[in-house]
Amino acid sequence: MKTKEHNRSFWAIVWGMGLAGQLCWNMENQWFNTFVYAKISGDVNIVTWMVIVSALVTTVSTFVFGTWSDRLGKRRIFVSCGYIIWGFTTILFGLTEYARDSGISALVALSGALVVATDAIMSFFGSMAYDSGYSVWLNDHTNEGNGGQVGAALAVLPILSTVIGTVVGGMLINIGNPTVGTDHYDPSQDNYQLLFWTMGLFVILVGIASLFFMKDHPDVKPHKKGTFLQQLISVFQLETLNKNPHLKEMLLACTVNCVFFIPFNFYFTHLGNWLIYDIGLTTGDMGLVEGIALLLAALVTIPFAKIINSGKIPQVCFASVLINAVGLFGISKFVTGPDSINTANLFSLDNLHLFCFVFLVGVGYVLISQAATIWVKMLFPEESRGALEGVKVIFFTLIPMFVGTLIGNFIIKLTPQPVPVYDVYGHLIDVPQENLFGIAGVMVLLTLVPLYFGGKEYRKRVGK
Repeated sequence: MKTKEHNRSFWAIVWGMGLAGQLCWNMENQWFNTFVYAKISGDVNIVTWMVIVSALVTTVSTFVFGTWSDRLGKRRIFVSCGYIIWGFTTILFGLTEYARDSGISALVALSGALVVATDAIMSFFGSMAYDSGYSVWLNDHTNEGNGGQVGAALAVLPILSTVIGTVVGGMLINIGNPTVGTDHYDPSQDNYQLLFWTMGLFVILVGIASLFFMKDHPDVKPHKKGTFLQQLISVFQLETLNKNPHLKEMLLACTVNCVFFIPFNFYFTHLGNWLIYDIGLTTGDMGLVEGIALLLAALVTIPFAKIINSGKIPQVCFASVLINAVGLFGISKFVTGPDSINTANLFSLDNLHLFCFVFLVGVGYVLISQAATIWVKMLFPEESRGALEGVKVIFFTLIPMFVGTLIGNFIIKLTPQPVPVYDVYGHLIDVPQENLFGIAGVMVLLTLVPLYFGGKEYRKRVGK
């Protein structure tokens, strides 16, 4: 009976804490970019700097707090405190809107920098809460028996949060905008404050609840290697890395994810603004397109949990890459502006191709997330899981976001805009075009190179 109770409470924490964290990350990934375009400036450079600085801060935070948690042998305190502060900084980010609206020349001039700075603060504590807190706690509880289920949760949670975050978020943002449903929809009148306050308060409450219901794994013990600084940098030393008997496979698995998510980060970052400013959808309809397509994509992960448990992770990754590429090529070829869909009736059959291609992109994304995440995590040695989570973040977050966002910025700036679009201040908006997806489709196929070599190491280890 205790086992069943423990099992139920474990999965409640996995899904509850994971969903709250992913919702907050989704809001940053999905809505911060549209917020900047609507309330601050339509300059893609601000979005680029925001993403790059956020990636750098996230990586540093993960290493620092990951090493700290290894030394203490505790995870919960980082999760709980991180979530609570994370919620407050989410609200703080939204308040930057008033700097642009203040009319004070100094604040107006600094509004872009304030957005970047507050996003960095949020990312720092978000990484403390999720990457070096919740994620490592979950890794402590992952074993051969539940690996597929944990991998499915880690893959479904981002998709589920994207579905909820985009659909509900879009509805909240559209509340109070008098131009919704008219021929002159104005994104600058959207209600982002309602979204940020709702999400911030929710994450704060989850953090408080975790203080009472979350427990560290009993087998996790403090691991100290010299001073804090010595232990922090030890993860980069070859002698430390070489102690991992599966180092080559771990690095190849990380590279698979890295190469896949470089193009992901230069199209997904701008997906919302592409649908709003190029295709002509409202913020709410944009959320529905992504939400519905990705909800269906999330259902695909259910049968793949057993396939992953059966030792076929490389095969799942291979299928993911091909499916994702087909979806990206489809968008670039058949969704080429407002004339290619029915913007007046989102659920018209004229828009079936849009939903289908976004669905295929989502299937590829969710499957490789499911497979690659559990592939890497199962190769972490117990004594340095927190620190190695930082290595994972370099490949999963820092490099893809840094490189991918710069490529996306470069493409958008150099792509001619058929119809110039201006914001309420009369400034030209950098509108993403469909060529982002075609270039991404080509680049994502490069994932097959490290996958080939990583698959050989995987089969050598598992004997399949």
